[in-house]
Amino acid sequence: MVDLAAFLDRRDPENMEDNSERFKDRASGWLDVMMAAADLHPITCACMGFHLWSLAGLVRYGDRIEAAVTAARVAASDGSGAIFAPLAMGGAMGLRADGTPAERLVRWLDGMETACLTAMRHLDGVEAWSARADAEMISLSGKTSRALRAALTEWPLISAPMAETLTGASRAAVQRNLAWMESNGLIREVTGQGRFRMWRISS
Repeated sequence: MVDLAAFLDRRDPENMEDNSERFKDRASGWLDVMMAAADLHPITCACMGFHLWSLAGLVRYGDRIEAAVTAARVAASDGSGAIFAPLAMGGAMGLRADGTPAERLVRWLDGMETACLTAMRHLDGVEAWSARADAEMISLSGKTSRALRAALTEWPLISAPMAETLTGASRAAVQRNLAWMESNGLIREVTGQGRFRMWRISS
């Protein structure tokens, strides 16, 4: 986290106006505050860093994704925090930028709990789907069906070219298996178009 500019790939243009505060200076201010809070739990630091991001002038084009990604890195920084916390899966409340610091932290923690429970339910659904797909596809010969089933459990959406790359199978074999899985209710197509189609599991 020391070289925030390199982590975010953010650079100031060479022809900046003299009165413009450079990214390096804004990032340095944010890092100084984060270092001062190093004794706090990593998850608390992540919440603080996320909400201080805009105050430090680090938001670009109104986009808060950099703040969220950096907060995730802070939360996992020393191994005692959250290795993965899909906060957005818990709804928008955890990311709301109003109220007192204590209120923001409570919403952040509640959002993390909701998001983790949502993610666990999703993973349980994927596991149940995998067992069902395994039983229903047992009659199919070849390794493509097994490889395709594995790819669908690891990725939320796949296209035919992506499935071809992940499975190492031919385009024809992939499309044949995708069509079989779709006709048997194991997957569904989500784009509703003839080209650039994407499939996901049907749990």
